[in-house]
Amino acid sequence: MKSKVTLFLIGTLICISAIEPPATLAQSDAKHSIVPTGEIQLVQDGFAFTEGPAWEPKSKSLFFTDIPNTTIHQLHPDGTITAFTVESKHTNGLLIPADGRMLGCQMDGQVVEYDPRTADATVLASTYEGKRFNAPNDLTIDNEGGIYFTDPLFSAPTPLPQTVQAVYYIAPNGDVTRVTEGIAAPNGIGLSPDRKRLYVCPSRQSAMLVYDVTAPGKLSPAKTFCTVQQPDGKTDTGADGIALDIKGNVYITTHIGVQIFSPEGNQIGVVTFPQQPANVCFGGEEWKTMFVTARTGLYRVEMPIPGLH
Repeated sequence: MKSKVTLFLIGTLICISAIEPPATLAQSDAKHSIVPTGEIQLVQDGFAFTEGPAWEPKSKSLFFTDIPNTTIHQLHPDGTITAFTVESKHTNGLLIPADGRMLGCQMDGQVVEYDPRTADATVLASTYEGKRFNAPNDLTIDNEGGIYFTDPLFSAPTPLPQTVQAVYYIAPNGDVTRVTEGIAAPNGIGLSPDRKRLYVCPSRQSAMLVYDVTAPGKLSPAKTFCTVQQPDGKTDTGADGIALDIKGNVYITTHIGVQIFSPEGNQIGVVTFPQQPANVCFGGEEWKTMFVTARTGLYRVEMPIPGLH
């Protein structure tokens, strides 16, 4: 562990736009809107670009990444932040599933598992059909232990090694398959509570995608799950990271904040932050704390519904 930093919290930073349902919400959805139960708090600022928040319940810690600084940080229960590793090979998304493993997408071209004691990385997948991945971005895991991950173009070599941007599946035996067609910068990814739907959120289109999971690593053709709101003056901007709660609501980080959608694809809330969110996860004692990585900062806010874990 290295470079300890002291945690600090500040009071109210910004109005929470979800207090009044956004104008785009249908009247029938207004009564189902999701509103934070606490104030937005800045945990720490001054990073280069934060990403990949993941809650570890045994140590009651949050892990998150600072991509340009090749660092994975750990936020401890006492409020201090230490460096888990400073050699992350530009790790972006992190995942800590129920079995306690720490999985990561290294944008340098591979998906890895980190040793929780030494931070040594074991490569789980680095190539498909003999070529390196573009730049693995984010990941989720199914009940069988198989890993779905997105592989867009961000920070990838040019021309793209895989020629397409898609989603891949690492089976428990290590076999890798491409499970989608080309997508406009696939980014955030997550499974529904019943593991029957896979959400994939592209960064370069406003339509978010959902797939029926027909078998481990087998997906139906894509359908449009929802369309995210666009910021003023922009068109066809998409999403970054996503998270789900235990009711199956989907929390999507976009240019305007964390947009919340019901399982039916209806927008039921927006939470705005001082900086543009990049990724989101749930944690805390009751899994009701929403942690958001947003450019140079890490934020937290209490929510009414526990996150999926």
